[in-house]
Amino acid sequence: MTTELTIAVLGGDARYLEMIRSLQCSANASVFAVGFEQISQSFTGGIQRELEDINPKSLDAIILPIPGVGSNGQIETVFSDKNIQLTESWVDQLPKDCVIFTGITNDYLTKLCEKRNLRLVSLFDRDDVAIYNSIPTAEGAIMTAIKHTDFTIHGSKVVVLGFGRVGISVASKFDALGAKVQVGSIHDADIARISEMGMRAFFLDRLPEMVKDTDILINTIPALVVKKAIIEQLPVQTLIIDLASKPGGVDFDYAKKRGIEAIHALSLPGIVAPKTAGNILSVVIKQILTNS
Repeated sequence: MTTELTIAVLGGDARYLEMIRSLQCSANASVFAVGFEQISQSFTGGIQRELEDINPKSLDAIILPIPGVGSNGQIETVFSDKNIQLTESWVDQLPKDCVIFTGITNDYLTKLCEKRNLRLVSLFDRDDVAIYNSIPTAEGAIMTAIKHTDFTIHGSKVVVLGFGRVGISVASKFDALGAKVQVGSIHDADIARISEMGMRAFFLDRLPEMVKDTDILINTIPALVVKKAIIEQLPVQTLIIDLASKPGGVDFDYAKKRGIEAIHALSLPGIVAPKTAGNILSVVIKQILTNS
């Protein structure tokens, strides 16, 4: 990256404070921060501006909040009370090679970019972001387990559902703490890898019998897996931690009815390690812009 980039960060949470600092220092970039007036400019390192004071024609990239924008382009601002909106007229002025980053997208944002042939990067759809984020997610799951139980993780029976990008990290971290980890999947290759890593593997069709003496049940599958029939087999003292994106993979209503504590632990990287999560975003964004 030989020429200085001009980036506008429009809204965002605590993760974005570290991301702005990191981009400003390491990406040879001038970073405009919109929606951060409750934070000292010296703290963020970015150049605080109102949206209307930024020339869209000068921008190489726009970074939107993790939730993206609302159905009419509204932008979430954690560190501002002002309303910010990404309008069609403003986007029309962007250069054709401007890259728009968001955590997740929606119809409004997707159509806005497609209509103008602008590159839209949904960061949370990327494997690299998910794998990097699996580390603070796993640590957050450990934190949640410690906080909501009265026994050690060491020696406890932990059942992990799913062995994808998050499930691998979660299972291995609990295993490293001495838990008796059992991992469920539907894939033959996963079963082999789980066994190779020294953990007990099972196919998900055996889930009802596998959960009968579980201490902690952790779901990473974004589909309803922990249904009424499964919850009926759980000891009442079991802790359920659901790491799957909304709406999750647990029948929370039935768990509550049975008196089983079930926690939908969303956005753990931004909660337990916002600095690390911000650095992750910075690294990936910098790589994408370098290769653009």
